[in-house]
Amino acid sequence: MPSLRTVRRPREFAARLPSRDASAPLARSFLRAYLAGLPRGERYSDIGELLLGELVTNAVRHSDAPPDRLVEVRFAVVADRLRLEVHDAGGGRPTLRPSAGPDEECGRGLLLVDELAERWGCCPRAGGIGKFVWVLILPAPGFTELVFGRSPRLVTV
Repeated sequence: MPSLRTVRRPREFAARLPSRDASAPLARSFLRAYLAGLPRGERYSDIGELLLGELVTNAVRHSDAPPDRLVEVRFAVVADRLRLEVHDAGGGRPTLRPSAGPDEECGRGLLLVDELAERWGCCPRAGGIGKFVWVLILPAPGFTELVFGRSPRLVTV
């Protein structure tokens, strides 16, 4: 008898937000809600929220797009990685700067992205207007993995 297989597609979230500073906390709350609906989604939340906030803030503050353009956020868990994307209509590309001085209040966003993401990059958007910055984030180990070095399914008591 043939077996039935269900092909699972990754669940993706996408939203368009105003190009304002208030969009960063809104994007983080969307990510928090998205991850809460996934099994073990909390393993991505700390780093995911931090990096998403940085990317949205960069898109809002440093884009050369007209102020009425929207910023789009997308996220999905694919192959045990959280993929975040932030799209904007600006033409500039993000570049890592030398570390900011101790008294500077900004300038560390991409350094955090570079240090905390497994990988990241920037691509042109379809249609040729703007770009999107993407990051891949590994799941943080849970308590059992930290203590025993293995998956909770393999730990017997």
